Amino acid sequence: MIIDIHTHLGDILHPNGGLLINKKNVRKKIFYDVISHSELMLHSGIPGRMEEWFYQKLYSLVTRASRARNATATLENMRRSMDEAGISMSVCLPIPPYLTFDDLQKAREQEPRVIPFTGVDYTKDDGMIASDLNNDVKQGAKGLKLHPIIQRVSLNDRRTFSAVEVFSAHQLPVLFHCGVSSYYLEPEKQSREDAALGEIFYARDLVAAFPDVTFIAGHAGLFKYRDVIELLSRFKNVMVDTSVQSPGHVRELITAFGPERVMYASDWPYGNRIPAIKIVKKACKGDNGLEKRILFENAAAMLKL
Repeated sequence: MIIDIHTHLGDILHPNGGLLINKKNVRKKIFYDVISHSELMLHSGIPGRMEEWFYQKLYSLVTRASRARNATATLENMRRSMDEAGISMSVCLPIPPYLTFDDLQKAREQEPRVIPFTGVDYTKDDGMIASDLNNDVKQGAKGLKLHPIIQRVSLNDRRTFSAVEVFSAHQLPVLFHCGVSSYYLEPEKQSREDAALGEIFYARDLVAAFPDVTFIAGHAGLFKYRDVIELLSRFKNVMVDTSVQSPGHVRELITAFGPERVMYASDWPYGNRIPAIKIVKKACKGDNGLEKRILFENAAAMLKL
């Protein structure tokens, strides 16, 4: 049994992203995918302190690869990837207004292995946001996703605090994107994202304000994982997912957060599932009990499955 706690269906970068979900025979349209090269090395090819420098130097290549992967996020492709990797369930994360809970709920009706989260549509006022969140939970949303970079709203913004306050009544987890990253190329980049909002101190303010809410730091901060360890590990209401981290980094996260607060994730289609599983297994060094915790048990307990 494996639960992938961080995946995406549909186009999360552009309006009407849900239309992508039911397209057929969609394949990745790119000649060289630098992310695939990193996955072959289990994300272990870059010396620790050079990761940020490396990302900035290859920003354009990484972003082009990410966008090509985003365009493959169909239900048909998700099913294939789950079957190939032996995934039992995939938590699918929306980014309103581009991709919504309604889009994911329709996908779940076709594929019961999909676990949909809801999101905050910041184009609406506080009252409408609260109503949407409560209705989505009634319809089966199992958590909340926040993406400060794409949504251009910080994790310590008043509107975010208001939404989390409403959502906290449901005692469901909140997964936020964590770490500095980019999704658009120029000239779109300037108007469509704010990469600096992925800095970890914004997340620290959020998790400190809501000690009774279980938070998941998506990607464990990407190359800012050391900041995640320093700023977030002391908060017992914070868990991390392993997507895009190397085996060595995952071991550090297990040490800092404890084995009960680390969960397997691939960030599919931005990441492939099988390399992500290999990373967890290598990090666990043959400890089958630890593997089961990270691949399934922690997520199952958190989601109350």
